[in-house]
Amino acid sequence: MEVPSRHRPLLLLAAVIVAQLLLLAFQVKRGNDVPLIRVWSAELLTPSQKAASVVISKIGGFWYGYLDLRNARADNRKLSQEVGELRLKNEQLQGQAAEALRLTKMLGFRQENADVPMLAAQVIGANADSNSQTVFINRGERDGIRRNMAVITPDGVVGKISEALPHTAQVLLVTDRDSGLGALLAGTRTHGVVKGTGDPFLSLDYVNGEEKVPDGAEVLTSGEDRIFPKNLPVGIVEWTKPGTPFQTIQLRPAAHLDRLEEVLVVLSDQPFKLRESEATSSQDKAPAVKEEKNAFAASAIKLAPSAPKSTPQASSKPATAAAAQKNPPVAPPKKPSTVPPGGISQ
Repeated sequence: MEVPSRHRPLLLLAAVIVAQLLLLAFQVKRGNDVPLIRVWSAELLTPSQKAASVVISKIGGFWYGYLDLRNARADNRKLSQEVGELRLKNEQLQGQAAEALRLTKMLGFRQENADVPMLAAQVIGANADSNSQTVFINRGERDGIRRNMAVITPDGVVGKISEALPHTAQVLLVTDRDSGLGALLAGTRTHGVVKGTGDPFLSLDYVNGEEKVPDGAEVLTSGEDRIFPKNLPVGIVEWTKPGTPFQTIQLRPAAHLDRLEEVLVVLSDQPFKLRESEATSSQDKAPAVKEEKNAFAASAIKLAPSAPKSTPQASSKPATAAAAQKNPPVAPPKKPSTVPPGGISQ
């Protein structure tokens, strides 16, 4: 584009002025011997540099943020998988610890009652019928299981064998409506009958209405049914309701019937007693009672009059007298009299 001739002097003047200013800027110096041209160029270029720097940093941040986000998502998926595996292992370890605790408790229970023949079994299933509360165990007739054998845990009574198959057996729980057993109150030794209600609770029947039964009282087996051992925990009294002639008593089962895994089957067909504090105390009292009876018998023998001698002993007197007459110097010494005062003299 060609500049008109009339504007050329103005452009030339402007060019000369700019050249003079640039020369002055190179010559004039500010503090620290910095040329003025450098100050002007710095002030002129700094805003654009700042803007470019901000734009570049934003773009870089977005890009690296996007890459980091992708990496974070991958790391998150990996960590979530590891957390799931650790939770699964933790649950497995907790289950193994709980199983070890149950088995240790069951082993201690068997060692405490080593004189009672018992067989350990695992619960392998439950009855699908809601009206029948039964479970199945992995022991059967080939293991010596028979019908009406007691099934227990260290916590208390579970039920009895209702059906025995070659390799498995069905256990009727104490909470079933058809279940029942002889029981007694641990504190007062009052007898009654525990029956299943079909619910998670039990009922203690035939207890006199005047009997005081506190809440929380322990109920034990009485052994009168000849199935369950005596003094096994059956349940805890939840509440009582007065009645005539019998009161209504509800029990909470002592055994955890809702989470059975291992049980013990009592193989003895005869009634027997488990070890208990009362049996121990009675055994401790037995020697003293025996000594007292022996002392009473001894005193009775001492105070009783002596009985006359029998005929053979009486017939031996002449022979002894004849022997004494034949041999007078060798007479037997006289025995001291053992007749008690007031006895019959011979």
